[in-house]
Amino acid sequence: MSINQMPSRVILQEEGPREGFQSEAHIPVEDKLSLIHALAETGLEVINCASFVSSRVPQMADAEEIAARLQKRPGVKYLGMWLNGKGFDRALASGLDLVPNVFASVSDTFARNNNGRSAQEVVVAQGAMIERYQAAGLGLRAAHLFTAFGCPYEGKADPDGSVKMLDALLQVCAEHDELPGIVYLCDTVGAADPLSIRATLDKVRNRWPSMEIGLHLHDTRGMGLSNVFAALQCGVRRFDTSVAGLGGCPFAGNSAAAGNVCTEDVAFMCEEMGIDTGLDLDRLADVARMAEAIVGHPLPGKFMKAGPIRKRPLGAVAC
Repeated sequence: MSINQMPSRVILQEEGPREGFQSEAHIPVEDKLSLIHALAETGLEVINCASFVSSRVPQMADAEEIAARLQKRPGVKYLGMWLNGKGFDRALASGLDLVPNVFASVSDTFARNNNGRSAQEVVVAQGAMIERYQAAGLGLRAAHLFTAFGCPYEGKADPDGSVKMLDALLQVCAEHDELPGIVYLCDTVGAADPLSIRATLDKVRNRWPSMEIGLHLHDTRGMGLSNVFAALQCGVRRFDTSVAGLGGCPFAGNSAAAGNVCTEDVAFMCEEMGIDTGLDLDRLADVARMAEAIVGHPLPGKFMKAGPIRKRPLGAVAC
């Protein structure tokens, strides 16, 4: 899809309860469940609820309890995430909706910090994960390319390098007679800018013209909405977002404190441009304020504070 062909509808996958809360101090299970249940009332189709990961992320130690106590709303998918075989086994037993996926990291240093392996070793290990999915009767659904636009250890990523790593990952998939239905390019630590978004999308699309591409973006340096806009111009229609801007990667250095692109801010921008999201913005704003109250500190979302653009009584306007 060429530039300036914006989609008529986008799908936002909510990451707040998973990636958002894993960057916070301990959040009680009751508060996590309250947020998930409130998010499910906003029109969101997919909510990532928990990570089945090691003790390195103690904030996610309650993943099984979250899964067991969820009150699921029809039509909503409640996801769990994992990074290895043990985590997958836990997710499989949890009853959450599963999206079997593989992943790779463009940055070798990030891979060593995040996964305890080199970038190449991470790619090779995905073959065993695919075999595990197949043994469970599941097909591969998605692939994630971490640090696709750069990282704090190695700087900005070269689009050709991102394509090379994605090619290596997809080769492992093909060797197991599987290909993902969608590939997510992940701006894991907020290193992207609109030009690098376009350049990387162009390289990936030229190499795999029929592949659907989604984006996982962070607002670490205030470029989040600009990057979403650039991706929309390139026809991207799937984005990972986080209510109120919750989030950040715990293995990303000093930039971990910044969050994912904000769900309600992205939804507002899309709706203002005539792009359907299927979301109730007023309810999203209420849930964003709930998230802020739960974590006990200000969150970066803008729409929850400013609200929609509506006619108001004549009076002074701050400039």
